[in-house]
Amino acid sequence: MERRKTKKVTLGNISIGGDSSITVQSMLNTPSTDIEGSVRQSIELEKAGCEIIRLAIPDEDAVQLIPAIKKEVSVPLVADIHFNYRLALEAAAAGIDKIRINPGNIGSDDRVKQVADECRRRNIPIRIGVNSGSLEKHILEKYGKPTPEALCDSALYHASLLEKFDFDNIVLSMKSSNVEFMVKAYELAAERTDYPLHLGVTEAGTERMGIIKSSMGIGSLLMRGIGDTIRVSLTDSPVKEVYAAKDILKALGLNKDGVKFISCPTCGRTRIDLIGLAAKAEELLRDCKKNITVAIMGCIVNGPGEAREADIGIAGGDGAGLIFKKGEIIKKVPEEELLSELMKEIEKM
Repeated sequence: MERRKTKKVTLGNISIGGDSSITVQSMLNTPSTDIEGSVRQSIELEKAGCEIIRLAIPDEDAVQLIPAIKKEVSVPLVADIHFNYRLALEAAAAGIDKIRINPGNIGSDDRVKQVADECRRRNIPIRIGVNSGSLEKHILEKYGKPTPEALCDSALYHASLLEKFDFDNIVLSMKSSNVEFMVKAYELAAERTDYPLHLGVTEAGTERMGIIKSSMGIGSLLMRGIGDTIRVSLTDSPVKEVYAAKDILKALGLNKDGVKFISCPTCGRTRIDLIGLAAKAEELLRDCKKNITVAIMGCIVNGPGEAREADIGIAGGDGAGLIFKKGEIIKKVPEEELLSELMKEIEKM
């Protein structure tokens, strides 16, 4: 699919937009007062494949998180700041790689200029993030209520406040908990600006519904080339957010790094514990970086033949199963050995 052409911004060792690959973000959910826990979770996120980590900076004490985390991970950090321009300046001085702040919420032009000048001096990009609950009074008066058009106008309004001071190292986001609403807002922004876009469905819910809504919203935009970095928001562990985001990219063929799974839904022909085998295989291969497709199939009817494009797979039988590569059967093994034999073959690849 052809990607929308955008500006490129750089934070730490990562780029967003331009010809850069789509990056995966998440946000710490440990209390900002818990430095040790925040460091520990940042390490977990980096190991899971998170490429950008955001952390809330609600007060001056929280700024201490920045150097503490940067000592332990190489992932770029984003300071999430609301209203207080001084915290933005302190985060910049502490070595933050990117700042999330809305210029229209921090006060006078002088304050906006101070933040813009400091971020320009340190080459720190700013993400402007708007949602339905943060719309400005003049924009609400124009549209009467939150609309996708209002979200887009709000994001571009905040960007204009930085542009007044010759600052355009900007990323935009226009999130909503309504999938259709969110998609339309990003479509409008893609037509009106070349700033890179941070995609996400905000307040998407717990793991099950959150992943469904995020896949629909983020996925539909990515399929049309819109979007440069993504966050799947879940009321759950941020590590699960990272895995979900990576899976969305894999499903669209936008991330070649890691295992892609094919598995059948089972039927009355199934004679092995395929559901258990599929779950165990997916967990064991979660962090495997090999660019391969693995098939977990219930029987010979939809095994080697239907999944012949898979690099390797298993097809169930009656208490036993087949292991195949590219549709060719290589061995038959007892059910209890299927998973271990599959892993051995994958290790050889």
